Amino acid sequence: MVQDEARERLVAGLGAAMVLTEPDDVARYCRDWHGDVQTSAVAVLRPGSTAEVSAAVRLCAELGLALVPQGGNTGLVLGGIPDEAGAEVVLSLDRMTRIRRIDPDDFSAVVDAGCVLETIKAAVEAEDRFFPLSLGAQGSCRIGGNVSTNAGGINVLRYGMTRELVLGLEVVLPDGTVWDGLSTLRKDNRGVDLKQLFIGAEGTLGIVTGVALKLLVKPTQVETALLALGSVEEAMALYRRARTDCCDLISAFELIGPEAVALAQIAHPDLVDPLPGAHPAYVLMELAGTGLVDIRALLDRFLEGAMEEGLVLDGVVAASRAQALQLWRIREGMNDGQAMLGAHLRTDVSVPLSQVARFVAEAHAAVARDLPDCRSVAYGHVGDGNIHFNVLPPQEGGPGAVAARIKAAKETVNAVLDRFGGSISAEHGIGRLKRADFEARLGGVQEGLLRALKGALDPAGRMNPGCQLHRR
Repeated sequence: MVQDEARERLVAGLGAAMVLTEPDDVARYCRDWHGDVQTSAVAVLRPGSTAEVSAAVRLCAELGLALVPQGGNTGLVLGGIPDEAGAEVVLSLDRMTRIRRIDPDDFSAVVDAGCVLETIKAAVEAEDRFFPLSLGAQGSCRIGGNVSTNAGGINVLRYGMTRELVLGLEVVLPDGTVWDGLSTLRKDNRGVDLKQLFIGAEGTLGIVTGVALKLLVKPTQVETALLALGSVEEAMALYRRARTDCCDLISAFELIGPEAVALAQIAHPDLVDPLPGAHPAYVLMELAGTGLVDIRALLDRFLEGAMEEGLVLDGVVAASRAQALQLWRIREGMNDGQAMLGAHLRTDVSVPLSQVARFVAEAHAAVARDLPDCRSVAYGHVGDGNIHFNVLPPQEGGPGAVAARIKAAKETVNAVLDRFGGSISAEHGIGRLKRADFEARLGGVQEGLLRALKGALDPAGRMNPGCQLHRR
């Protein structure tokens, strides 16, 4: 079917209000988060309800069109934008923003998949409850996308990935059938847990339209500290001590390198370095709690012992929430600063906790050996073994030369990662960007299981084709 005819059929079947066809309107849904990649689509569908999603899926099946589900389009692996412009439509959930209910006594909420994460967090907080998923893009990302990518963020150490925070799902299947699995039960052992099939599947098995979320008690005490250390090894030693001394009250434990403030200042020139002098490694640590536990006293006792042992060389504890946010601006501003320096390798890897320091050291050494004109930066959520090891190449020589350096850097870093038995994707997903690297590391049995699952639920291969696995 030619594109013009397909657009006419979509408008006739779904209504003009749901279908975007003008090139300028379509373009913004076909651009990746960093603006590095621009594609196109037959149209963009914007349903406002689960019933409309179902109708759109059925019509696209009739027309032979593939669907690329999209939340806030904040992903970093090209999982939410099409790659075959003439045969794919984007199905955006950005009109499905209803908070269906919040039940404080049940510690649960049920929301549309298009709800922005920050909106959910604020609505839950107004009911004196807490939803702990926390991402740099939380003002733009949508919960359906968080579920479909099994998003991580800064609080995984304490609360787990998105998978641990989902009680139930509502999903439109590839034939348009709606599966209502929006239970809020904590314990339900009636066979296979079907919701797990769709968490992390990146829209390849169905479209998440509703989510039942697990809520927690809202922390009444939060303490944030930026600590200077002599090495990554000592940062990991500090983490081991923190797990013993502070138990499960650690909500974040972030490793950042010596270049952190300088990179963040590229994006935020007003940012002030809170610690004098340069140090080889820094940790941004947060404790949170409620009830009778004195979080500040616990942090003070922990830091006193760590400084007496010489693990912590210097540090600052935020005196207010505003000061805590300034410390977090260093960690979050690093990403913006790197982006402003030009195209670079962004990785999202994980290794066993016991191997974090060795991996970082060997990856830095490998980049220095293979790409001496490139700069490597390591930071991340070390409490769960997730390191973002990025490589910044010189920008001379044009886009082709830069792309070649990025490709070489990826091969170098992945070679080190493979020696540690690590993962090429700790929290961002696979999408289309990491598909070849993902498939190269699949075992035969694992690939067979994944393809069997895809074939059983989406035999026509119309749901986000080319995402995670090559088409067949």
